[in-house]
Order: sequence, then structure tokens, then C-alpha cells
Amino acid sequence: MTSYDVSAVRQLERLARYQGRRTAILYEGRALDYSELRDLVARLGAGLRADGVGPGDRIAYAGLNSLAFLVGYLATAWVGAAYVPLNFRLAGPELRDILLDARPDVLLAEPAQAAIIDPLLEPLDIRRLYLIDDDPSAYADATLSSVWESYSEFVAAHDPSVPALSRTEEDLALVLYTSGTTGRAKGVTLTHGNLWWNWVNVDSVVDTRVGDVSLAIAPLFHIGGLNAVTLRTLTRGGTVIVRRTFDPAQALRDLVEHRVNSMFVVPAMLAAIRREPGFAEADLSELRSTIAAGAPVPPALIESYAAKGVSLQQAWGLTETAPFSTYLEPAMTLEKLGSCGIPMPYTEVKVVDPATLTDVDEGSGELWVRGPNVSRGYWNNPEATADAFTPDGWFRTGDLGYRDADGYFFIVDRLKDMIISGGENIYPAEIEKILSAHAQIEDVAVVGVPDEKWGEAVCAVVKLAGGTLTLDELRDYAARSVARYKLPTRLIVRDEVRRNGAGKLDKPAIRAEVNELLREQGTSVETASFTETIRLPPRRS
Repeated sequence: MTSYDVSAVRQLERLARYQGRRTAILYEGRALDYSELRDLVARLGAGLRADGVGPGDRIAYAGLNSLAFLVGYLATAWVGAAYVPLNFRLAGPELRDILLDARPDVLLAEPAQAAIIDPLLEPLDIRRLYLIDDDPSAYADATLSSVWESYSEFVAAHDPSVPALSRTEEDLALVLYTSGTTGRAKGVTLTHGNLWWNWVNVDSVVDTRVGDVSLAIAPLFHIGGLNAVTLRTLTRGGTVIVRRTFDPAQALRDLVEHRVNSMFVVPAMLAAIRREPGFAEADLSELRSTIAAGAPVPPALIESYAAKGVSLQQAWGLTETAPFSTYLEPAMTLEKLGSCGIPMPYTEVKVVDPATLTDVDEGSGELWVRGPNVSRGYWNNPEATADAFTPDGWFRTGDLGYRDADGYFFIVDRLKDMIISGGENIYPAEIEKILSAHAQIEDVAVVGVPDEKWGEAVCAVVKLAGGTLTLDELRDYAARSVARYKLPTRLIVRDEVRRNGAGKLDKPAIRAEVNELLREQGTSVETASFTETIRLPPRRS
């Protein structure tokens, strides 16, 4: 049986040949058509191949959303390697651990990220380090060691006529790192087939069209930002507007001025755009496909966009499912408020009792997913792979949910204690490990509490060994080791941190107690001061 090339590069070459003058990317005032994009990708690909990079190798990227990010991905596919985009919010120790696990042959980095990684290079053994030096938007005043080479000179020095390698469904395309509940990051492996089948799923149910204008404001290092609509737009001859980071005022201007048709967002982004002056008057009539995922979309937010003629389309999935497993079609947005939809056409979803591992027809259970869009496992982590993926292809998501009588799925909780803040996954065990090393902290639990802006906020519940501790002091301490978006924004001081009979943190009880006591104190967790330490009385017996 013949294996066909399903990579984004195949479509890039086709578009460059037949529709080369069509605009592919708009980035920081620069417009690239498909011929120009193909030329950049081919030059970088030719350089990488001349340097011996190919199948079995990995190329990492450290930086914000940019033209170089997308060129890097496409050039990596061009030579048959796997792309490892790094979370630009991570602290140095976190980046070091991921790079030690991924062992990339090449690293492309913007100056700010290169400055973080530079002191950590000795044990990493990365053969080639290229500094992105042709992007004024990425400029940073960084002092680096002499091992860094010029990205722009490397690209310019090579011939774009070198052909791309063919990539089939089984070939590895991406390794995307997502934090584990034990604190160790896991590298999700995604093949070109996984990505391609997500495109097929999206095309089957979402109103995306050839020539669409898409807005890329979610981080591209996340599978949602990269593969929900960005890569699909580029492979269908559309235009992608790339913004380095999310700015709600800029996003609203882009939606109106560029007549944007599609975008992937998390609910916090939609809420921020809605709060912008001029939202009520903004003409969003061209916005057909707004896919929201990463957290439940509040009904009030759905209704406010519906009043402007924009149907927010909720989806559910994970990095391991590339990303979508279910989708709520626009016609059912209001009728099925709170639902994440029905299974994608080429994806199976079922509800399983997590204790007995038997299928659940009624009631809640763990959601399992199977399909050609589903990852085959984790990079260099057979134990985690065996825990999450069954021999017959099901992925155990760790999310609790149920299916209603009409077949629509609803997410009700998480088996694990993950916090989702502004679409970012935050794992309490990682934060607890850092905070437990603080000299003044005797015991600690980290839980999520409701937050008006971000959906959830990180709350630290601590027992002090002595003295006092402010939230600012706690955040300053933790910021040495973890990204700032993971830092607690609430600090609760207790006489004891609740544990169960096995000595484990009793997270459900801690969450319930925190919310109850805050209500009794008359302090809203949504409006608690960012720098206020809330000291609660001893727990009642």
C-alpha cells in the first residue's frame, strides 16, 4: 500500500507553485506570500540538511509567536525531523529539564529566551544554536556566549532548490511538553498523521474555507494555537495574522480591520476582548469560526457574543488528541450551554468508570478517546505511556464527564487536581514541591479557586513553621523556579493543612473549606487583593 505525504510542507509547495502571490502570513507589519514563505522554509531546510539534520533528530524553538516559529516548524518537517516548541513562560530550570529530555540537535531561540538558556548549556549538549537576529520585534539586550550563530546568515547562505522529504502518517512531527502531576514534564509525540486527521475533523464540522483569514493570538507552542486553525489555514491557502502575544485591544482591531474569519482562543481571551471599549460597535460579521477551548465558556460570555451574531464554538481536547476530540456546533451553542459537544467525525469518545474500567452508559466517568488524531504516547517515558494509553488505542484523558440523552458531552471535573488559569494547565504538585522547601513553610497544599478574569487562580494553603509570610514574599520565592503564570495569587495561612487517613493532601476538602471560610469572612475569592494574605482562624472541629 502506498503511503502518501500528508505534511504541511506538501501543501506549502503546492500553494507556492499555483497560488504563489497569495498572502500567507502577516506578521508585525510584514506580509509574506506563499512563494516567499516557501523560499524561507526551503533555505532553512537546505541549511539543516547540509548540516546533517534529518529523520530521528529534533529541532527546538524558544521564543514567542513569530514568523520564525512557523518557518522553523515547516523547515523541520522539510528535513524530516521533529519540532519541539518550548513554552516561553517557563523559568530556566524548567527549560533545562525539557531540553535534557528532548535532546534536540538544533535550537532556534529569540534573544530573551537565549539569555535564559545560555547559562544552562553545558549539560545540554546541543550541537547547533541559532539566534533569531532578523526580527526587530524580538530584540532584547542580551549578553550571550560565543556558541550562538546567526540565524539570518545561516538561512541566507543556502539554496532553496533542495527538495523536501516526504512525510507520511507515521512520521513524527512534534514533541509538545505538558507538565505532569508529579512535576515532570511529559513530551507528547504527535505524528504528521495525527495533525492531518485533526485537519480532516475540523474541515468536516467547522465552517473553515479556502482563503480564510485567521488570527493567531493563542501561544503557538500549544497544540490549540498551532493546529486548531493556524496550520490548517496555511495548508488551505489562507492568511494567518500572527501576533506575538495576546493584546485584547489589538485583537479587536484585527478582527475588524482584517475581517477575520476564524481563530482559536481560550475563554479568558474572549472575556478580555469583550471588555474593550468599542466592542459593542465592532463589526464582527465575518467571524464565522471562533473555537474556544482550554476551559468551560461561561454562558454569559456565549450570550454576549451571540448578541453580536458571533456563535462561540466550544471544543474539548488535549495535546494528546491534536487537539480536538469533541465539538459543539454553532446551532447548538445556546441550546446545549455548558456542553463541549459531540465526538469529532473520525474520533471516538466514551465514558469509563475509572475504578472498574467498564463503560458507563449513564452518569459520570473518565472520558477516553480513540482515533487517528490521538498520540501514540510520550517521548522517552514508557511508564507514563502505559498509564495513559491502552493496548487497543484508547487514551485515558483524566477528565471526568458525562454524555446526555442526546449524545452531547459535558466536562464536570478532573480526576487529577490540575488548575486551568487563562487556558494554561497548572499542576499543584509542582508548585507544592517548590513551596515546601521554603524555610517558613511546614506544610502546603495548592488548589484552584474561582477567578473572574482567568477562570481559576492558584491558591496556596500553608502551615507556617514560625514567623510571618506575605503573598509577595511567597511569589518572589517561587518565581526563582517556575513561570510567573503558575505563581499563587492567593495565600491562606492555616493552623493545619488537611490530610486524609493515608497522609495524603485532602484536596476536595481543602478546596471546599477554603471557599466556605472565605465566604464566612466576607472575602470574595474573585476580588481578593493580589497582595493580601488572608489569615483564617483555626479550623473548627
